[in-house]
Amino acid sequence: MTGRIATTVKPPPGARVRPVAKAASGARVLLKAAQSLGEPEAVEAWPRGNRKKAGEARKAAILKGALAVFARLGLDGASVEAIAQASGVSKANLLYYYPSKEALYVAVLEQGLSQWLAPLARFTESDDPADAIRSLIAAKLAMSRDHPEVSRLFALEMLRGAPLLKPVLAGPLKAVFDAKVAVVQAWVATGRLAPVDPPHLIFAIWALTQHYADFAVQVRALSGKSLSDNDFMGETLAAVTGLVLDGVRPR
Repeated sequence: MTGRIATTVKPPPGARVRPVAKAASGARVLLKAAQSLGEPEAVEAWPRGNRKKAGEARKAAILKGALAVFARLGLDGASVEAIAQASGVSKANLLYYYPSKEALYVAVLEQGLSQWLAPLARFTESDDPADAIRSLIAAKLAMSRDHPEVSRLFALEMLRGAPLLKPVLAGPLKAVFDAKVAVVQAWVATGRLAPVDPPHLIFAIWALTQHYADFAVQVRALSGKSLSDNDFMGETLAAVTGLVLDGVRPR
C-alpha cells in the first residue's frame, strides 16, 4: 500500500479538523453482524448547519462513487480525480475523508463485504433449512440485481490475489463462514438436510447467484434478459432455488 497523501490538504470550509483515520482492516465492520447497505441520502436532504450528518452523507456519496469507479477500472486503473468526479465532490474534499486511493479502496471493500455477508449471517440452526436456503438465494439474487458492482469488485480483488483483503478473508470472513458451516452440519446431523458438504453448498449458492452480477453481460447476450426484468428475476429465483433444494432435501 502506498504512503499517505501529504497532510497539507485543507478540509472543506466549515469542517472541524480532526485526525485522519487509518485505513481500516475490515474487522470492525464485519463483527457488527454484517449489516446491509442502504442508499445514501443526498447531502441537500440534511438540515442546514448539521455538519455531522452532512459529513456522513458526503462520505456515503464518496463510497458510492468509488464503488462504481473501482468496479469498472479496478484499483490500479482508478484515479482519485475520477472518483471525486463520480462522487460529486472535490479532490481535496475526498482526501479529507480518505487520505489515499488505497484507503478508500479498503473502505469500499469493507462496506461491500459487510453487505455480501449479511444474508449468510442471518440463518441459524433453529431455522427451517429449506426456508433459510430459499431466503439466502433470494437475498443474494436481489443483491446481484441491485448492487452488481459489489460482486464485480470482489471478483476483481480475488483475481488480483486479494492483497488488501487477505487478513479479512482469513479472519472475520472465515469466522462467519465457519459458524454457518456448523449450522449446515447440524441440519445434516439431525436429518433435516441430505448429507451434503457444507462448504461446497455455500460456495455453490454464492456461485449460482453472483453469476448474474459478474456475468450480467453474458446473461443478457444469451437470454436477452436481465434480473431487472421482474419475470426473469422470478424465473431465475425459481430455477436456482429448485436446483439447490433438489440436491439437499432429505431422501
